[in-house]
Amino acid sequence: MNAALITYEYPLIERVRTLLRLEALFARVGLFLGRTDRHDHHIALVSLFEIVDVVGRAELKSELLQELERQRQVLISFKSNPDADQRVLSGVVDGLEKAAAAIHGMSGKVGQHIRDNDWLMGIKQRAAIPGGACEFDLPSYHRWLHGDDAVRIKALQQWVDPMLPIRDGALLVLAMLRESGKPQRLQAPQGIFQQSLGGRVAQIVRIKVPIAPECVPEVSANRYALNIRFTAQGDDGRPHTVDHNVAFDLTFCSL
Repeated sequence: MNAALITYEYPLIERVRTLLRLEALFARVGLFLGRTDRHDHHIALVSLFEIVDVVGRAELKSELLQELERQRQVLISFKSNPDADQRVLSGVVDGLEKAAAAIHGMSGKVGQHIRDNDWLMGIKQRAAIPGGACEFDLPSYHRWLHGDDAVRIKALQQWVDPMLPIRDGALLVLAMLRESGKPQRLQAPQGIFQQSLGGRVAQIVRIKVPIAPECVPEVSANRYALNIRFTAQGDDGRPHTVDHNVAFDLTFCSL
């Protein structure tokens, strides 16, 4: 597979699904916050509202802390292994401890500073309505978007910063999760692949295929089996199972 590749990730548990959503949303905020156009800043703010909704689960902080501590204990156990690179190991453990300390240092509910801002919550409520953030609905927001770029960027950064420990913890856990698996080169005859899990526990399934020709994996899985159907868009606008063999890389990831 020498062509350009695309990776699809399918979370198999809800906790990982939440972390992947946060990763995508924080990346979007970072991208549009780094620009100066008011339309980009609107997208950044709406994405920030989505983050607030995702982090609203009370157990998210405790779940992240538990996972960071669990991984720290696992890595510490390798310090007695002479084959382990102690410098790299110490660096990773240090990163886990710093991430956990930052989350511990967060006061109150994640995103509460946004919920306590009546002006922002008014925008959030209107933005949830299609076209609801137009100037005639939110004149003060319209004025803010037409104000000084630097003022907008500073405000957006102040609203994002209190939630960055959650982002950093999520990215660290996801990075370790992705590195936990080894890819297998496989083939789906006539676009269909099935594999018994045989007791294997996975939290993410990663599938890597060439971008061209179009070939999109659709995944269904339970504790017993993994099923992948590779599809392409038909002339009728609907996805249809491809009629050729598909070579792909499959990785099971679990912490």
